[in-house]
Amino acid sequence: MRQTVVAVGMSGGVDSSVAAALLVEQGYSVIGIMLRLWSEPGQEDSNRCCTPDAMAQARRVAAKLGIPFYALNAQKKFHDIVVQNFIEGYSSSLTPNPCLDCNQFIRWGHLMRFAEDLGATKFATGHYARLRSINGNTFLLRAKDDQKDQSYVLSVLPQEKLQKTILPVGEYTKTEVREIAHRFGLSVAERQESQDLCFLAGKDYRQFLQRHTTKVVEPGKIENSKGEVLGEHQGLGFYTIGQRKGLGLSTSRPMYVIEKRAQDNLLVVGEGHELGNNYLLAHLATWIGREPPTPQFRAEVKIRYKATFAPGLINVLDKDRFEVKFDYVARDITPGQRVVIYDGEFVVGGGTIQSSKNLG
Repeated sequence: MRQTVVAVGMSGGVDSSVAAALLVEQGYSVIGIMLRLWSEPGQEDSNRCCTPDAMAQARRVAAKLGIPFYALNAQKKFHDIVVQNFIEGYSSSLTPNPCLDCNQFIRWGHLMRFAEDLGATKFATGHYARLRSINGNTFLLRAKDDQKDQSYVLSVLPQEKLQKTILPVGEYTKTEVREIAHRFGLSVAERQESQDLCFLAGKDYRQFLQRHTTKVVEPGKIENSKGEVLGEHQGLGFYTIGQRKGLGLSTSRPMYVIEKRAQDNLLVVGEGHELGNNYLLAHLATWIGREPPTPQFRAEVKIRYKATFAPGLINVLDKDRFEVKFDYVARDITPGQRVVIYDGEFVVGGGTIQSSKNLG
């Protein structure tokens, strides 16, 4: 019987390396592929997802496992999609999440198509999440390790991509993954990971934006919720909802960013008790099971990757939009970020936060 060919998106880190090792152990015919992503001119070796050292580590792991290894140049596609969306998002006073764009369009797009051209029928990564097939649909579940769960960033994947996906490390904790790496004798067993955006090379995103667009550098007024002018901001793209530090205000009480009004180039701040809303509207909706379960249902949601789960009522408005009415006020709901809906361990779907308010 012909072996199933699985392409593994490798990064030179322990998670993707162990994913490849487990698949080899399970009898699959495995191909390793690593992306070469965009970096700013003059800093081509600084993208943390594909530094020369990371590329060398991935090649070393592939050689250890006896699998073919390819490097795929995705610099232009990554720049034109992920980086441009990042710049345009901040220029429109949104707070984008480029990792989701990378997963949707680059890893499960450009890379998956390249893998299929090589004969792969399945695609695997080192993401911490689980998959389960039920009645012909593939469902996305939270990882065994709650501290490493990445189901949030995979919630953008459509059903047809999930059905071709394998997530080998989702059933393990990070500690167990490192132990497995030692068992296979992989050189990356104790390799540390970075949480920074890959193309920023550990630098402040504000400096990056200043170098690539003038739209974010448009000073404007800072007002409180009463409409009183308190100062001047340096550009709406430099601020996020809930931000306290770096506002440049001299006030008797701590002030936080509670709203960004792009149409007026206005930054609205308020005291701690003014933070938070109990309603949000999301668009660009995706549903893991192809369709929402019902027009209205209760669930828990995450309003950003590291947020805690918040219960609420989901109302599906149409194919593209839904609203969430929270049981209590949720802080730091940020337009441009993704809201992901969970039913226990299962991911139901998600969408991009368009707006929020307090219904009282």
